[in-house]
Amino acid sequence: MVQPTAEGWQVAVIEPQKDNSAEVSSKSGSQKLQKLLLALPKGLIDKGEKPEQTALREVLEETGIEAFLVTKLGDTKYVYVRGWGDRERVFKIVSFYLLRYVSGEIDKIAEEMRIEVKRALWIPLEGAHRKVAYSGEKEMIRRAQDYLKAHPELAKGGKQRL
Repeated sequence: MVQPTAEGWQVAVIEPQKDNSAEVSSKSGSQKLQKLLLALPKGLIDKGEKPEQTALREVLEETGIEAFLVTKLGDTKYVYVRGWGDRERVFKIVSFYLLRYVSGEIDKIAEEMRIEVKRALWIPLEGAHRKVAYSGEKEMIRRAQDYLKAHPELAKGGKQRL
């Protein structure tokens, strides 16, 4: 999800509500060091929902921002091992869309979403690929940059769908 500013494009990211800390021991005792983990908003498709609708809903729920769909950026595919229960390997496909800001206030989300999202924030799109944690999301940020460079009219506003 992006918005134009006088300084350039910004992208909405979230800091997931997870314990991303590592314990470090030293002569003065143990300390927890926080590692900042930033990610793009995403979530599961609800029954009867199309992936594009899921993207719009998840951005609103996780960031507080209403947006409109510009284009699909692509899919990422990966396997992870569940950290709970049976520790089963799970194959996952995540579709990413370029969405443009319409309204709302970043991080103004429902209290029940705080179990998933620690905070939502705007960061400059330029260099954002170095700040998000996951390689597939880094690639989607690069694709968004390329798309926006090829379509400068998106900076002017309006709900044009290209």
